[in-house]
Amino acid sequence: MDALRREFEEAMREVYTRARDEAGYNATYFVRMLSEHGGLATAQRLLAAPMASEGFTALWERQRLDLTVEAQVLQPRFALLFTGEELDVARQRLEDLGYRV
Repeated sequence: MDALRREFEEAMREVYTRARDEAGYNATYFVRMLSEHGGLATAQRLLAAPMASEGFTALWERQRLDLTVEAQVLQPRFALLFTGEELDVARQRLEDLGYRV
């Protein structure tokens, strides 16, 4: 399980870099959360929020929902890290905006 957590951490850092480089979105708050809490806890905090983050909205505006935390959470290889409720939240946020999961 530790290896899976490390892999998820890397994936979260990669989406930050890709969002900056490919979509022109510099997610400073997100990268600060990653540094303070790590990838898994950051994702869990964002999913527990009543609404999607500003970063989620910014990536939607850039048509890059594939770079959201929610899209990373729903990758089959990471499913074991999250509760059914967390997976449902991620799926619903993406589906609400027409992103095919």
